[in-house]
Amino acid sequence: MPRRKRNAGSSSEGTEDSDFSAEHTDSSESDAHAVRNTRLTRSSLRLSRNSQDIKESADHDESPPRTPTGNAPSSESDIDMSSPNVSHDESLAKELSLKESGLAHRPKRRRFHESYNFNMKCPTPGCNSLGHLTGKHERHFSISGCPLYHNLSADECKVKASSRDKHVEERTLSQRQDENRHSARQQAQTERQLRYKEKVTEMRRKRNSVPLKEQKDKYTEHRQTHGSSREPLLENITSDYDLELFRKAQARVLDDLEKLRLQGQVTEGGNMIKAIVFGRYELDTWYHSPYPEEYARLGRLYMCEFCLKYMKSQTILRRHMAKCVWKHPPGDEIYRKGVISVFEVDGKKNKIYCQNLCLLAKLFLDHKTLYYDVEPFLFYVMTEADNTGCHLVGYFSKEKNSFLNYNVSCILTMPQYMRQGYGKMLIDFSYLLSKVEEKVGSPERPLSDLGLISYRSYWKEVLLRYLHNFQGKEISIKEISQETAVNPVDIVSTLQSLQMLKYWKGKHLILKRQDLIDDWKTKEAKRGSNKTIDSTALKWSPPNGT
Repeated sequence: MPRRKRNAGSSSEGTEDSDFSAEHTDSSESDAHAVRNTRLTRSSLRLSRNSQDIKESADHDESPPRTPTGNAPSSESDIDMSSPNVSHDESLAKELSLKESGLAHRPKRRRFHESYNFNMKCPTPGCNSLGHLTGKHERHFSISGCPLYHNLSADECKVKASSRDKHVEERTLSQRQDENRHSARQQAQTERQLRYKEKVTEMRRKRNSVPLKEQKDKYTEHRQTHGSSREPLLENITSDYDLELFRKAQARVLDDLEKLRLQGQVTEGGNMIKAIVFGRYELDTWYHSPYPEEYARLGRLYMCEFCLKYMKSQTILRRHMAKCVWKHPPGDEIYRKGVISVFEVDGKKNKIYCQNLCLLAKLFLDHKTLYYDVEPFLFYVMTEADNTGCHLVGYFSKEKNSFLNYNVSCILTMPQYMRQGYGKMLIDFSYLLSKVEEKVGSPERPLSDLGLISYRSYWKEVLLRYLHNFQGKEISIKEISQETAVNPVDIVSTLQSLQMLKYWKGKHLILKRQDLIDDWKTKEAKRGSNKTIDSTALKWSPPNGT
């Protein structure tokens, strides 16, 4: 049967393909060599048309997308479906026959990584988000990984990455050579270690001989040009060896951070402070707090529990605690009973402390919006004293001049002291101040979830205590409000929730439910008087003006 020839530019049809396949089906084993040559010829023809095929496929399919780090994710469509037992020329011929028959399989689009966001870009001015400080990723979306912010280029980061990898390989090889040593601490230093020590000492002695005035002018010009959008110049501040050690540690941390981001454990723009070290406690954070960016992108923050200064590392905290003279909050101590004290701190006189207190509170409060404008507020900080100092238990803030007579603007109990009665003590103390001022108070809305629960529980106890001690025949909401300093609206809502307020014959009646009063008396007896505010221990007079 004569063979049908086909021009290179002819279109593929199903009849031609079926004739071609039938022809090979009918061929004998003696023509196997000729068939193989035909397949190779057609394969060569397909390769010669490579540029034309690429142009045609570009109109129908796009290039596979890449992940934010530049590494294309693997999927089932990436796997080579050809069997390892099939020869190379046969696989090419099979692919050619499928393409000519119009049945060629177009690869599926690779999916982007789940953490990829098309709207993400590096916030550094003038940066195109290409490159990464570690030199191992093609893109970055944060200042911490931006080469431009660190006064480097993407190519320089790649060169430094290859140099670090080479150094790691050399160090691993040298460690293997020393494995036969039983104990490195008991044996003397090897000749290689001594040479390296001398080399490091010599490198640390060397400094680039740049005139001091010229160096200062260069740093000043860089700071005036870029401001806080670039990292300060680090050259000539220390030796090249120590600077390289810093860059290695920086790249290692960022590489771990990039892995966490790709795993979805860290999201760009979100709260990266997952925990704080506060005194002898390590507390997991609940919400985002607007700390400065260089601190906000850390996974853990270290704080002095007395002055509330925040730091980046345990070493800095240890050095700070060695010289910190604070043992209690600033301001006046207006209440003390046993180990419990309350300090009144003026936001205008102690601005930095109050701002740090607000930033700390935002880590555990969802509805808090006050961070820096603290001057119009007074802060009442409750502490618990021991032989090391007065430890922060909680606080509440209060406007100096409140038009709506709010006695609390924000209230917080530290997580390590929650569910121990301190929250109700703070609330009770705020109403005690309202009684001294001869005013009726109420907390500022909206309340947080935990705050609403605490206030409802407090109002319930106040009303049940008042009804238990009440001996008259007629009672009014106004009298309850005047004696307890609780707003009438809060009293009515609490009575309604307890089903103690009824409407009968045109009048509202308060029902005295003895079962609720008996339950309150039982709980009060079990609790004792350890977590209560003693009004006689208050030494305070209302402030005059602002």
